[in-house]
Parts: sequence; structure tokens; C-alpha cells
Amino acid sequence: MTNTKTALVTGSSRGIGAAVALRLARDGYDLVINYLEREDRARMVQQEIQSLGRRAIVCRADVADPDEVREMFERTRRELGEVSLLVSNAGIAGQQQIQDLTEERWKRFFAVNVDGAFHTVQCALPYMLHEHRGCIITISSMWGLRGASCESAYSATKAALIGFTRSLANELAPTGIRVNCVAPGVIDTEMLLELPSDIKDGLADETPLRRLGRPEDIASAVSFLASDEASFITGQVLTCDGGFIV
Repeated sequence: MTNTKTALVTGSSRGIGAAVALRLARDGYDLVINYLEREDRARMVQQEIQSLGRRAIVCRADVADPDEVREMFERTRRELGEVSLLVSNAGIAGQQQIQDLTEERWKRFFAVNVDGAFHTVQCALPYMLHEHRGCIITISSMWGLRGASCESAYSATKAALIGFTRSLANELAPTGIRVNCVAPGVIDTEMLLELPSDIKDGLADETPLRRLGRPEDIASAVSFLASDEASFITGQVLTCDGGFIV
């Protein structure tokens, strides 16, 4: 079974990834819902997508593991067809002073946030190159542009994603494949649950638009970059942060 509008969104069982998957379903895509730990949440997203009349499969895969990524793409080809839109969203975050950051933790940040993008792009490209079309969108962060105190590993990986995106856009542009990046600001997801309410309020106050971002805000940015309206846009970083780093 094939479908020319199949999207794979890594890390799409919750938060930004889930919002992106649901928005793309509304845009007419069938979806691959990728997760690592929360199958229950992934199934909920799948059911919601199916209620919109689109097909969706749930795939457990650690994007840091190239074998698991290859297996996910092979299953996708069998059940939905080739991936024409890849959204590399899976990532991990955390605050820690640099002197307390273990080498193991540092490597895990890069394995998921950077290697994960590399693995999924490599699997998506053969079809896109053959067809001379396709769209790749990475999810970085405003901290990849500015850097954040006590988040050196996270900021470093998100900066690496921006460099990867821009280089890949140059490399693939002659083939008609577009590669762009969305850099979210402070988004009100489960990642902020551990923050005290006064800290969250302070972050909202620091944002010129005076609110935290919503996962749907990032989903709208991804939807635009994946659309025909953005057909002449590649190699760009769309900062969606409410003006935080203007």
C-alpha cells in the first residue's frame, strides 16, 4: 500500500511532536507515530488521527539506534508507503551545571538530539532522492541560537541541528528536497512540569508576547514549512519564540 503523503514525526507521542502529528493529519498526511517509552500516549495520538480519517501506525524506536530506525522505516514502507515528509523532533532536555555533567549524559544528548536526526534523514533520503522531492524539518530550539545557562549539552545539540539543517539544505537543494528548521521558545509542555509556577510566570513575562508558547504554535510553523506555500524556502531557521531572543 502506498501513499504519496506520508509523514514520520519522531518523538510524537506527546508534547510538540503529538501536536505536529495531529496538525499534519489535518493537512492530509498519513502518520507514523514514533515513541520510546509512552506507548499509551502514542496510541491516543493514533486514535485521534484515525478519527480524522487518516491512517496512522505506532512505531517504538530509539532514534539513537540506527538499526531501530531502519526497522521503523521498513515497517512504514510496508504499511503506509514511502516517507515524503520527515519531522525530526525527538529529543531530550535537562538542566545541569557543566562540572556535574557526566560524559555518559553528554553522549546521550548527542545520540538522541543529533544522531537521531542523522539516522532518520539517511533512511528517508533514498526515496526522496529518487523522486527529486521531499521535505525535511528539524526541531531545534532558541537555545541553539543563543545558548542557555546550565543547559550546555542541550544547547550544543540544538546548535548542531541548525548547522546540520543548513548544510543539508545546500547539499539537497539541486534535487528539489527542502530542509528547514523550527526553533521553539519556551513551550508549555510536560518538560516544564518540574518548574515552579513563579518561574513559569517569569518566563512568560520575559517573552515579549507575554505568554508561553503552545505545542500548536510549533505545529503551525511546521505545517507552513511543509506546505506548497513554502516551496521556495529552504535552509531557514524559523524561530517561534514569541520574540524571546529578538
